[in-house]
Order: sequence, then structure tokens, then C-alpha cells
Amino acid sequence: MIDSRSTTILALRYRGKTVFAGDGQVTINNTVMKHGATKIRSINEGRIKTGFAGSAADALTLFERFDAKVGEARGQLGRAVVELAKDWRTDKFLRKLEAMMIVGSSEELYLLSGAGDVIEPDDDILAIGSGGNFALAAARALVQAEVDLPAEEIARRAMKIAAHICPFTNDNLAIEEVSA
Repeated sequence: MIDSRSTTILALRYRGKTVFAGDGQVTINNTVMKHGATKIRSINEGRIKTGFAGSAADALTLFERFDAKVGEARGQLGRAVVELAKDWRTDKFLRKLEAMMIVGSSEELYLLSGAGDVIEPDDDILAIGSGGNFALAAARALVQAEVDLPAEEIARRAMKIAAHICPFTNDNLAIEEVSA
């Protein structure tokens, strides 16, 4: 299973907007190696975003495979997600990859793992990585409190809370909105 001290990625759909947020910290064991890594990628002309937790090389391999699946599925996110999950679970090479990913569009959000998990959240909020549960709880609290904030600000605040709690998450944030 992946090292839970990998990163923090949060994705949420709120008030008609889908945003992805990721911290920039790269940690190896107990050492911070980098503060400004990019962990969110765009495909399909920005209409689909992906965020990764785990080994960078493994995450990039999965991103390339996912990009190809989206092309084969002609942009149908749900179909591409299921096809990647099947390959990830059954392919001898992919099965060894240590990463998790969240993928989303303006209408759909999914969490994928090498265990074959394809999870679509009930509340349009997903998070992965070492600070994922902190970011998830903070985002849910803000959404349930019905605060008058845009999705981007909810993501920013939730990620900052995670960064204050998790030593493997920093507050050097990248936040990207999915194009409609």
C-alpha cells in the first residue's frame, strides 16, 4: 500500500464549480525535499483534472495511462475511470504502482486506487494523502455550515487546516478549477 505520508489532494464540487487543491511538499522519510511540487494535472483541454498521492514516477505513469483511457473513451470520464481501474488491478506492471488518484470533471468526481477502488463520493468531496482526512473534514464542515464562500476558498481554507495539522503537508497550495 502507498506511504500515507505522501501529500494532500482535495477535490470538491460546490455551487456549480469543481476545484482541485494540492499542497506542494515532497517528503522522503522525515525530510522535506521540495516545497513547490505540482501534483494536479489537466487533460481534455482542462475539462478533466487529476490529483495524485504517492510515488511521483508511479503517479505520472498512471496519469499517462489515464489520459490515454480518456482519449479511448472519447472524454467519457466514468468509462475511462473504470477501464483504468481494471487495468490497474489486473496488469502485472501497474499493480505494483504505489499511488492513489482523484479525477474529476464539472459533473463527476472519482477516487481510484490500485486495489481496484472506484469511489464516487455522496457529498462531492474527496481527499487523499497524509493530510487527506484533515482536509476532507475541514471541507465538509465548511460546506455543511453553508458558509458564503466559493468552492476555491473552501478548498484553500480546508487545505490550510490540513497543513497546520499534518507534518507531511505544507501550505504552498495549487488550486485549479475544472473548465466547463
